[in-house]
Amino acid sequence: MTDTFPQPRGAEPPSPQPAARKPAYDVAPKGEMGKDFEGIWEQPSGIRVLSAVSHRAVGKRFLITGFIFFLIAGVFALLVRLQLMVPENTFLSSETYNQLFTMHGTIMMFLFAIPMLEGFAVYLIPLMIGARDLVFPRLGAFGYYCYLFGGIIVLSSFLFDAAPDGGWFMYVPLSTSAYTEGLSADFWLIGITLAEIASVTAAVEIIAAILCSRAPGMSLTKMPILMWYLLATAFMIAIAFPPLIIGSILLEAERLLGLPFFDHTLGGDPLLWQHLFWLFGHPEVYIIFLPAAGMVATMLPTFVGKPLFGYGFAVAAVVTMSFLSFGLWAHHMFATGLPILSLSLFSAASTMVAVPTGVQIFCFIATLSQGKPRLTVPMHFILGFLFIFVLGGMTGVMVAAVPFNLQAHDSYFVVAHLHYVLIGGMVFPMFGALYYWVPHFTGRMMSERLGKWVFWLMFSGFNLAFFMMHLTGMRGMPRRVATYPGGIGWDRLNMLSTIGAFILAAGIALFIWDFFRHRRVGPRAGRNPWGASTLEWLYEPVTPGYNFRAIPRITSREPLWDQPELAETPGAEVRGALRDYPDHRRETLGCHIVTGEPLQILRLPHPTWFPLIAALGLALLFGATLASVYWLCAIGAGIALIGFAGWAWEPSDSGVDRDIGIEGLRLPVNAIDKQSHLHVGLVGTIMILFALFFSLLFAGLYLWNTQPIFAEATQRPARIFALLALGLSVVVFALSWMVGRAHARASLWMTGSLNILLAACLIGLTMCFGLALLPIDPWSTAFAAVGWAIGAYLTALISVALLWTVFNALRKAVGATKPGQGLPDMLLGSFGKATATMALITAIAFLFAGTPQ
Repeated sequence: MTDTFPQPRGAEPPSPQPAARKPAYDVAPKGEMGKDFEGIWEQPSGIRVLSAVSHRAVGKRFLITGFIFFLIAGVFALLVRLQLMVPENTFLSSETYNQLFTMHGTIMMFLFAIPMLEGFAVYLIPLMIGARDLVFPRLGAFGYYCYLFGGIIVLSSFLFDAAPDGGWFMYVPLSTSAYTEGLSADFWLIGITLAEIASVTAAVEIIAAILCSRAPGMSLTKMPILMWYLLATAFMIAIAFPPLIIGSILLEAERLLGLPFFDHTLGGDPLLWQHLFWLFGHPEVYIIFLPAAGMVATMLPTFVGKPLFGYGFAVAAVVTMSFLSFGLWAHHMFATGLPILSLSLFSAASTMVAVPTGVQIFCFIATLSQGKPRLTVPMHFILGFLFIFVLGGMTGVMVAAVPFNLQAHDSYFVVAHLHYVLIGGMVFPMFGALYYWVPHFTGRMMSERLGKWVFWLMFSGFNLAFFMMHLTGMRGMPRRVATYPGGIGWDRLNMLSTIGAFILAAGIALFIWDFFRHRRVGPRAGRNPWGASTLEWLYEPVTPGYNFRAIPRITSREPLWDQPELAETPGAEVRGALRDYPDHRRETLGCHIVTGEPLQILRLPHPTWFPLIAALGLALLFGATLASVYWLCAIGAGIALIGFAGWAWEPSDSGVDRDIGIEGLRLPVNAIDKQSHLHVGLVGTIMILFALFFSLLFAGLYLWNTQPIFAEATQRPARIFALLALGLSVVVFALSWMVGRAHARASLWMTGSLNILLAACLIGLTMCFGLALLPIDPWSTAFAAVGWAIGAYLTALISVALLWTVFNALRKAVGATKPGQGLPDMLLGSFGKATATMALITAIAFLFAGTPQ
């Protein structure tokens, strides 16, 4: 079945073993040189596999771990359905029921959906854009370990009989220490916060990789459509996840330290948690949907044999949806007493988001109409996605209407809508993607016959389970009830829903059996077994460790369909850049952000233990906080600092020009440039830091607006020190600008002196903010507590900038940084300016906060 699929535009299907090869050009080096290149990219084995940072190793880790969490959450869901199968059931106690549905939602939303899609992104991005690896491989490995340790913390709550039971949204005041004693909510808050580090690090990595490491000629308009989906998703993660992180930290601070962020008796507001949570929660629906839809947009043209219809319209729809999704968060708060005008605005925005969603669906349908699709197993899941997600979108428009929402709120109608959108919009495309890309993981094809059984079991079971929930919701059954009386019209519907859930589970079990079976007896996959158009199929599965022996020039959006030299020539013999490797280091090409033309050679790291060490330190820090063993927190912070320092202490290769082997181009290694992958990655990081900062400002402004009496009663920060902080912020900004600019022409002595002067000003700025906050009691009001939280956050940023300046100065002192290698200073300058800007805003806020005592 591997090489019989028709190609578009009259092209012949590629053969994995061409009968008559074209003459090879740029043949890979033979003998020891050829072996050396393989050795450079060889993956470690044994226990050293934990030090691997390759995108394929890290991507597989995300996929395997995410799927295991999916199975655990699925078992919890089956137990919940067994409890609701009949009226007045005593199979589960109310406490156990609450724990199971809380952990089901928590794992599905935080430990399965996003990490699973991140796994696909980490694995596929370099293969699809013509890169040898992600531009920050160690960041991906670090993010995975944070995700793993965070998930372990959350699940370990069962071992201590402290499983969270407050719902996956952890609403306050029920989740405060007054109503939830013990550590159950703390396991949720600390574990999820640690796991979310993986999401924000993945966002930075995805943005930098897609923008900075595409193959020559792959402009933004020639990118595979999946890259646009992933790029939009990464920007959404960078903005949407910080409010959840800030909300979790504030709630944990209230539980641990007694700070009154949500205590209404001291000016707090429980609705503040909902605002922060849903600022993350509603965009997350689209963060889950967009990568899955991007996979559909990638697979669909393959089985139709035609390019995606309306590529430009689909891209515009994705960008539009990513913007609109941030205007919908109160869509979940219609029943909380918001003003009528707010309800109208959020209702309109909730309806508007259906437009870009519909544009994408119509692009998919129009693509289907261009040819006769081949009904493979992935195609079955694509069609299932279209059917289920469209139904979920229709009920979404219904709940966007305020009058209907008030009737359906917190009923099983909403449960049904949520699952139609998320399972239809993510799980079905995910299974299609697993069947489609599994040759990359195993080199073999899964069974078409068993795969269709898997689809029909999942499709029929899903619709039986969740369509009935629409009806139980319309008949008034509320969410999150452990049992119900008989004879009120819910009995048979719940019985059918439970039967459907087990049919769905049978389909997933059959998939697992087929996966392990195919590893032994599945037919071997040839080169490009589906007849696809994208670069990940250039080699025969399983792809080599370096992805591309030489990085080819791309002239088409469908390179394997439109560039015969790629389709008909084995991947190892394709003409391209970086075939030579005189420095014996892992390398890929850096490109212009818009045009895709080569700009630099990116030096990539070899396997290293430092990401694991840094993640272990953070996990120890978070776990010790959970256990209130604070001396152990200090040890964890020290281990993490050692990991980060070792990570950053590496020789700088910037400024060395070298021939890349195509078109006579000589390019620098790790160029000192605003389009450098390091600078783009730093910009993404700064965007996340600003989102964290503005989430805290939002909390303060919200309390100032809703609780003006308590805000006015707050003591004023010391005006003189706020003014000094304002002045020092301007000085720090100017010094950071000078540090960032001086690297091109100043001596090491001059730049080192600037680093030391910047460090001194940063210390002074920290002291000014501390003295400005000294008159304020953070336990007096929620508004005062938010002021201290902003000060603490800013102190953390200043501390990072301070350590960075000392680190750079130390590297210069020991000769680790050579003249002309100013990239660390350029990056420090950008970070310093961002920190100074936030300090300036904070100083102004302190000047106008509160009233005199």
